[in-house]
Amino acid sequence: MASQSPRARQGQGSGAPKAAAARKTARHDLAVVDAFDLPPCNNTALRRAARRLGNLYDDALEPVGLKATQIGLMVEIARLTAAGQGRPPSLQELATRLAIQISALTHALRPLARDGLVAVLPDPEDGRTKRGALTTAGAARLNEATAHWAAVNQRVEAVLGKDAAAALRALADQVSSDEFLAAFMPAAPVK
Repeated sequence: MASQSPRARQGQGSGAPKAAAARKTARHDLAVVDAFDLPPCNNTALRRAARRLGNLYDDALEPVGLKATQIGLMVEIARLTAAGQGRPPSLQELATRLAIQISALTHALRPLARDGLVAVLPDPEDGRTKRGALTTAGAARLNEATAHWAAVNQRVEAVLGKDAAAALRALADQVSSDEFLAAFMPAAPVK
């Protein structure tokens, strides 16, 4: 008796080639889209612009050892702490303000906490809630980074022009707003 292949022993011997042919045919049945006929992609354009700006800001902040995203996170912690009259924001408040998932926020906080710039503390009133606070070293590093950030920010504004830079910020704020999300999402189906 001839030895069977592992595929044949599993009952996949003769059916596997037919299934592969069906998948191949299905891929060819998809409508061919001419990429040149597609409208411009807002997402791609925005991401490309964000990468370019991010690189410019990251380069400017290199002397203080921080990335632009880290500065933005630290600034939001400082702003929300000031708005809370000295009470550091919860991680959920911070994630909501930055329009990111809590898991992405905790990932972003790890190197800042490791370097002693941010402390993640339990809420004294609710042990399940964590709060993000700038440490003394974090506040000092943020203060040092501000001059580097201001220089690149002024240069970007000079190259874009004051009106275009303001329009860019306004549009970005609009797209990241809860109002935009609500307008974008379809209405809930009536049951």
